[in-house]
Amino acid sequence: MVSAGSSRWSRRFVVFSAISLVLWRLGALAGVPRRTEVVLALFGFVFHMVFGMGYLLIPSYFERVLDAKWPPAIQLGLTGIGTGLLAVASLPVGPPVIELVGATAWFLGVIVFLGTILWTIRDNVAGRETGTGAGMEELEWVDRYANPFMIVALGYVLVGSYELLAPGSPLPGITDGYVPRVSHLLAAGGATVLVFTLGVRIAPRFLGVPARKELVAVVLPAGALGPALLAYGLGGGPAFIAGAIAEATAMVGFTGVYGLLFARSDRRTVGLFGVLVGVICGIAGVSLGLSFAFGTVSSELITAHLQLNLLGFLGLCIIGFAMQFFPPTAGRFKGATETTVWLVIAALLGGLVFIVVGTLSEVTILATTGDVLALTGAVVYGYLVIRLMNAVGSR
Repeated sequence: MVSAGSSRWSRRFVVFSAISLVLWRLGALAGVPRRTEVVLALFGFVFHMVFGMGYLLIPSYFERVLDAKWPPAIQLGLTGIGTGLLAVASLPVGPPVIELVGATAWFLGVIVFLGTILWTIRDNVAGRETGTGAGMEELEWVDRYANPFMIVALGYVLVGSYELLAPGSPLPGITDGYVPRVSHLLAAGGATVLVFTLGVRIAPRFLGVPARKELVAVVLPAGALGPALLAYGLGGGPAFIAGAIAEATAMVGFTGVYGLLFARSDRRTVGLFGVLVGVICGIAGVSLGLSFAFGTVSSELITAHLQLNLLGFLGLCIIGFAMQFFPPTAGRFKGATETTVWLVIAALLGGLVFIVVGTLSEVTILATTGDVLALTGAVVYGYLVIRLMNAVGSR
């Protein structure tokens, strides 16, 4: 539960996320460096949605009320500026100090977010109180089991953000600061574990059936352990292999959790379909990750892996759940229909398929077609989100 002021700022995070998606896909079409894509996709699109929904959901799931108007505003300023500066720093322009300033702003923003959330749940950090509603007792075991893993995910966000800052500052690093290592801590550790933990709580409520406990019991610890092993062993070796296997186990398990929920439910919305195709993309993404662990690595495979995970799994899951929380029919404007969202999902998924096939086959026209389709989907999604947030905020 949140105050009205906090809810308003959460919606602004969602808008920033949607704008970042458009900028990412525009940059991809223009041919910006891969690192620039990662900044816009992960820091801008994915994490600003994570932050916005985190303010809305995490306190409620720990049976607490977030009454903090200004911390979200301060954080959005810091992480928004940090994202922009890090994106500029990833381009071959400007002085090196831009990256340090961007990383500092990002880290300070993350500290504000984590501090606000942890202070709000300070007397229930273990998550024994779950906010499970009356009449939902069958969901309580999963709710209680999932809560501590949210704290693990927040820990990954902290460590990854610290490691982003440490190499260019006097701070001692925990790792060597290798950029893909930091990206895995944030993407696989922070964002993906939060999707898993929030997902096993959100999806049963949207679909109206309980999650399978035995699958959840495997997904969350595997998902929590995998990113640490991946980051530690990145580049090869037993830790990297173990991490890839753990991550694949978690992704397959989460797909099983969601797939079974979807199959057992009679509820069908475009948002729920969006999440379904997102988790299937996640399977494809971790399959490539497994191939890296066992020795098959190329620039094309890395690009496909990145797109499948950021645009496919995280992107489509985020958009699918967003359309559940903020259904298009909540708006009274042109295009506020489920048909428009179907077009968004189709354009993003179709674009992703073209990008992956074109990249792996080295057929540039296919990849470019995919970038155009994905940009089209991103622009329409951005339009929907901005109009929906304005509509919700005006009530």
